[in-house]
Amino acid sequence: MDRETILQNIAEWRERVADASSKWGGAEICGVSKTVDPETINLAWDGGIRVLGENRVQELLGKLDRLDPRYKLHLIGQLQTNKVKYIIDKVDMIQSVDRDALADEIDRRAVAAGRVMPVLVQVNIAREPQKAGIDEEQLLPFIKRLSGMQGLRVEGLMAIMPIADDPEDVRGYFRRMRAWFDRLRDMDIPNVRMDTLSMGMSDDCLVAAQEGATMVRLGRALFGARNYK
Repeated sequence: MDRETILQNIAEWRERVADASSKWGGAEICGVSKTVDPETINLAWDGGIRVLGENRVQELLGKLDRLDPRYKLHLIGQLQTNKVKYIIDKVDMIQSVDRDALADEIDRRAVAAGRVMPVLVQVNIAREPQKAGIDEEQLLPFIKRLSGMQGLRVEGLMAIMPIADDPEDVRGYFRRMRAWFDRLRDMDIPNVRMDTLSMGMSDDCLVAAQEGATMVRLGRALFGARNYK
């Protein structure tokens, strides 16, 4: 995709997301760059994209040297514990913390690297068996456990919604995520900051923004359709 098309896409979606999220003070776009080459990704900087979301550790590492170093890099895909060591000093946030073993490994590796890793807790708000994420009943105990770790800091929540022909069908899930976000923020748990609510993708991001997302993750909307492997 050429530079002009990408910049047009970004301008259009920034305006639409801003309008949809105006009640909440706006939402940032995270550009999902899965399978997109670094040269194309770098064009998005001039359109105002500042955060990139990568799904796979191996792909991220393969692109790193050619990505504009000004981007903030977020790992948004399911993360295996044995891959944490490869990215602990290379990403600015891990959005997909969903289990004790992963949190423990991030904590251990971050302490060894002398840093505190910002993380989001992934919530399986729709209880889909094929998706990762913490169930609602375990969310508060999980976050309280993470709050005692030295090597990571909880900065919010993330969710991936069910695929729906009509985004209105998942509006209730977005609303529940915002309710959890507000509740946890008001609890003022030590070492926990509810700054980021990452939810909504190309097909449902406007509903997500209307329901209080602070970040939406857009791939196809910005970079066009891709053949995922």
